Amino acid sequence: MAISTGERLTRAPAAGSDVPVLEPGDRLTREEFERRYAAMPGLKKAELIEGVVYMPSPVRARRHGNPHAKIITWLGNYEAKTPGVEVADNATARLDLDNEPQPDAMLYVAPEFGGPVRISSDDYIEMAPELVAEVASSTASYDMNTKLHVYRRSGIREYIVWRVLDKAIDWFVLRAGRYERLEADERGVVRSAFFPGLWLDTAALLCGDLAGVLRVLDEGLATEQHAAYVVQLAERKTSPG
Repeated sequence: MAISTGERLTRAPAAGSDVPVLEPGDRLTREEFERRYAAMPGLKKAELIEGVVYMPSPVRARRHGNPHAKIITWLGNYEAKTPGVEVADNATARLDLDNEPQPDAMLYVAPEFGGPVRISSDDYIEMAPELVAEVASSTASYDMNTKLHVYRRSGIREYIVWRVLDKAIDWFVLRAGRYERLEADERGVVRSAFFPGLWLDTAALLCGDLAGVLRVLDEGLATEQHAAYVVQLAERKTSPG
């Protein structure tokens, strides 16, 4: 596909830089990927997946931007009522030497509350967060193929994919080294296997009923299981440093 002049300007390294341009399909080490990415401040998103550079197309409003915002709102409300967990929006995660994705959303237990992730000295997430969410076009997307296998192998416990064109949401949970789909209950509500109280009314989300999504989440947040989890997290907290 031809790249427009505007895209070239967006993707060009900073003036005076002798760092090569980052291009989709490049096969790079993580160190070289980060070097080229840092030299292109106008570039909004690039990922290293199995040693290959991916650079998504410009983001459409109703196929990605709005669904993305709804996912962040849902997870952000969970964070607000669950001290010790954090949400990251489009943050880079260093999973291993060949994989540095930039998921649409992540939910994880903060390191000082006993979570497995670490925040590096240069402010990157390192190791696998507990939950990742991606907004994809369809089952053909690399979110449902290559990235799914990378996330499974990295030990990400739960993986949510909103397939916008398919009008479907897949919620996978890692069990015995394999991803299995979490099934909805009789009301159509899916409940996280790892984060107590993180409930999702998938039908409401798919039809754009954000208020309905948050009502069901509030039900999960009002459960005894969630209250016990908040106490558990507080007991794990350690002093900074």
